[in-house]
Amino acid sequence: MLTSIRGLTAATLAACAALSSVPAYAQDEEEESGPIEVTANVAMTSEYRFRGVDLSGGELAIQGGVDVAHESGFYIGTWASSLDETTVGFGSTELDIYGGWSGDVAEGVSIDVGAIQYIYPDAGPGDFDYTEFYGSVGFSFGPAEATVGAAYAPKQDSLGGTDNTYIYADLGVGLPGTPISLTGHVGYTDGFLTFTNDSKAFDWSIGAEAAIPDTPLSLGIAYTGAEGDIPVGAYDFVDDAVVFTLSASF
Repeated sequence: MLTSIRGLTAATLAACAALSSVPAYAQDEEEESGPIEVTANVAMTSEYRFRGVDLSGGELAIQGGVDVAHESGFYIGTWASSLDETTVGFGSTELDIYGGWSGDVAEGVSIDVGAIQYIYPDAGPGDFDYTEFYGSVGFSFGPAEATVGAAYAPKQDSLGGTDNTYIYADLGVGLPGTPISLTGHVGYTDGFLTFTNDSKAFDWSIGAEAAIPDTPLSLGIAYTGAEGDIPVGAYDFVDDAVVFTLSASF
């Protein structure tokens, strides 16, 4: 059972993982740009949830990131979020640095592979940072998009000398004629990064996001949670919650 929730984060993948990716079905097609494209994102969320786990102590979190992508499909990026020092236990900030390749391999089929480093720059003594490798396949069909993927963190001191495997599936549907997208997610963790006694846990979320017309802003809401064997009286990191997010992309 995980006693300190070190290393349980990421947006991206998500940015690349934060509540992770909503397809922009209702947004206009981007204009053509040069061989290198730089994008940025910022968000304010009522709770920072990653794979169903609360990393902000039930409090507001501020997040943001920058991505640099080449027309070949290779990309690098960074993403950060505020954390709750008291309940989470590994400082006030998470910083993710990642890189990989994504692109279409057939009509309506894309892949994304890469690696991400989770860093906790102001954590106390001990090992907290860890590395994870990821890969996913996406399928587009009409106004819908589905993704299946996996992430693997090899044995590391920050994971108690063990490893961690995560597999997931996401589904998104844009409502035609509206700026609204509906999303669903289910994931399964096997390894160190759980709150269950057998180190195996499901997580889930269901939500909606609405783009605000003529602005880079969007509003999101999601119901999310994860399995966990939480001792009586201890803080419940995996309790079901409704999370609200205001985000912007540039």
